[in-house]
Amino acid sequence: MKNLLDVKDLGLVDYQAGWDIQTDLHQRLIQEKRNNSGISVSPHSLILCEHPHVFTLGKSGYDSHLKVDDSELERIQASFYRINRGGDITYHGPGQLVAYPILDLERIFTDVHRYVRSLEEVVIQVLLEYNIKAGREEKYTGVWVDPESPQARKICAIGVHLSRWVSLHGLAFNINTDLNYFSHIIPCGIQDPQKSVTSLSNELGMSVSLDEVKQKFVKKFLEVLDLEVCS
Repeated sequence: MKNLLDVKDLGLVDYQAGWDIQTDLHQRLIQEKRNNSGISVSPHSLILCEHPHVFTLGKSGYDSHLKVDDSELERIQASFYRINRGGDITYHGPGQLVAYPILDLERIFTDVHRYVRSLEEVVIQVLLEYNIKAGREEKYTGVWVDPESPQARKICAIGVHLSRWVSLHGLAFNINTDLNYFSHIIPCGIQDPQKSVTSLSNELGMSVSLDEVKQKFVKKFLEVLDLEVCS
């Protein structure tokens, strides 16, 4: 019997509200393991959402990678959060698919590296559905279009946190994202001028249905992680 996954589509949600929801699910699963000799039986969760303009800084990031002050943040209608995921600074905004998997990896596999590679694989397979060949960049986490060329372009950022093998945070997949907002940060702390960011709509030269991408994403997520959606 496969592990069950509860998919929650929150639509456009404030970053703090989304963080509170995923934290609550995360803590519930951890508490269940504490109460049952390290065993959880509740379904895993996958939160899908978009956020209003926001920059988030991970534990290994630097404040200097945010290139705007409070007044500029107000002008561009963006907020800023320091959070407990790995990685550096990134941007979330409308038109971007944000996915927060809350998984008990002890019921799937206990390998953080494999987990991150699996998240990358989901996005790589979704992009293949649009005839876009993407892959991994040796030095950097995430998914890249043309990763082996000098014009490598990052289309998905990944940052996770685990406690008692229960995952928190996840990935940000640029679909119809306003890429101008990335100019206000040093994305993921990558200072290589040849590296840039891109979006699915930018690569295709047309707007893309976010709902369509979500459907493809969930399908590939279930396949890659060997899960079954709750009926």
